[in-house]
Amino acid sequence: MYDVNGAILYVGKARNLKNRVSSYFRASGLTTKTMALVAKIARIEVTVTNSETEALLLEQNLIKELRPPYNILLRDDKSYPYILITDKDEYPAVRFQRGAKKGKGRYFGPFPSGSAVRESLHILQKVFLIRQCEDSFFRNRSRPCLQYQIKRCSGPCVGLITPEQYREDLRHATMFLEGRNQTIMDELGAQMDAASAELNFEKAAELRDQISRLRQVQEQQYVSGLQGDADVFGCAMQAGGTVVHGLFVRQGRVIGSKVYHPRVSIEESPADVLAAFIGQFYLAGIREIPDQLILSYELEENDALAQALSQKRGRNVSITHKVRGDRAGWQRLAQTNAEQQLASHLANKQNIHGRYLALQDLLGLDSLPQRLECFDISHSSGEATVASCVVFDGNGPLKSDYRTFNIEGITPGDDYAAMHQALTRRYTRLKKGEGKLPDILVIDGGKGQVAQAMEVLGSLQIDEVLVIGIAKGPTRKAGFEVLVSGETGAEQMLQGDSAALHLLQHIRDEAHRFAITGHRARRGKARKQSRLEGIPGIGPKRRRELLRYFGGVREIESASVEEIAKVSTISRALAEEIHAALHPEH
Repeated sequence: MYDVNGAILYVGKARNLKNRVSSYFRASGLTTKTMALVAKIARIEVTVTNSETEALLLEQNLIKELRPPYNILLRDDKSYPYILITDKDEYPAVRFQRGAKKGKGRYFGPFPSGSAVRESLHILQKVFLIRQCEDSFFRNRSRPCLQYQIKRCSGPCVGLITPEQYREDLRHATMFLEGRNQTIMDELGAQMDAASAELNFEKAAELRDQISRLRQVQEQQYVSGLQGDADVFGCAMQAGGTVVHGLFVRQGRVIGSKVYHPRVSIEESPADVLAAFIGQFYLAGIREIPDQLILSYELEENDALAQALSQKRGRNVSITHKVRGDRAGWQRLAQTNAEQQLASHLANKQNIHGRYLALQDLLGLDSLPQRLECFDISHSSGEATVASCVVFDGNGPLKSDYRTFNIEGITPGDDYAAMHQALTRRYTRLKKGEGKLPDILVIDGGKGQVAQAMEVLGSLQIDEVLVIGIAKGPTRKAGFEVLVSGETGAEQMLQGDSAALHLLQHIRDEAHRFAITGHRARRGKARKQSRLEGIPGIGPKRRRELLRYFGGVREIESASVEEIAKVSTISRALAEEIHAALHPEH
């Protein structure tokens, strides 16, 4: 369906096209959103496919590519977390991996969330004592680390376990990730009996404790009678919001759950939402498709969707809403969570709206502000300075519009200069039309920081943005903040129970959190970088030669030009450049 300008409004499919299309044009019984769609339709184009399954696949591909405004739109995750076992090493590690599969080894996943991966890694570390440290840390140990002391690692870095014994533990950890817990417990039980028969009671006690820990995990995470893989979805809808809650079970083990807030325009029932959601979730993405989908509502196109999923997976997939026993329990749990999440979401939206109204009243604005931006600066004694920009709209934080700015070319620790640079870079782009200008610019700071903002906006001739600062009060405690006006510089202390203050505190704290996150990432990256990097003429090969000759960067720093020039690949001129780069004060 297209509008008069040729823009696509909606993509849909139907077994009986005449009935489906004519349903949009009946005289009564249409929802307000459907009527809004129909009012914009200028023409309809039709593609005939060979089967309903083919139509379903084409529909999902077009929705993913074109993002029509009146279709349900699921915001796809940018990357998925996995567990990686680096099984090519003598002592393989088990690690968290997100995004592209760059590391060599065996992958398990994808998991629904990072917390699900970390929970599984915690179990592997606690039950099987498999290392999770980085290779650089592992190869440079002369004594076991704290993880060994608290019984979370078997100490392979210093040879406290043989490669054969470690491989056996790793095999059990792999079986755990595959869901073969009972087999592990049978093997460990046999090993415990053998150790007891050999009077090796210490080893038998270790195996007994391992079995006990594994049984505790099994009791917490397994459901009696549930076999295979299943994804369970509940859906809740009310005016103002829609929530889909997914519960993910693999080999009988719950590996996590996740809440989705799809954008819904004209779907009229939870079953319609679930049908559209399932299609986008699996057919238009790269997610793993399980043996069975358990839904809280019956789908009208159940058979076609199951056939399309089976075709993509290469194995049969069943979709059902009629389940008993344990599966019914998971179904109720998914639906209950969806309803609770929706209630919380709507309450939060109402709360945010009330805060915006309070801010409008406080600032004497003619209309409700629609967009706020807040800036903050973070650094460690001037090192790795980062500025953050966070954005709030009518629904709260708009994380897709967050930005960070790496600050360069200023005196270390000069927060005013850092703020001036960040604001200049941000609002120069917005002035060029590369984004939306905010209604209100919030500065985390007092009069000095606010003055920087006013200077930048004035130089760019931006006068439609209201500038305010939120500064810590005399006690520097939450609830005693001072509001600074950009226009007059007047200060105003708000009441601690002010809804407007709560909104400003929220955006200020979010800007502070985002700035610290960006600063730590930049500082960590800088500290991992060798001081030899960035010196012209010094590539990886010459760095290796220098480190091999001197033993470390500190030794190179203390060496003279003549000593550096003794390295076979370093000339006298290059040695002088290296010495000068490592001693900029001379």
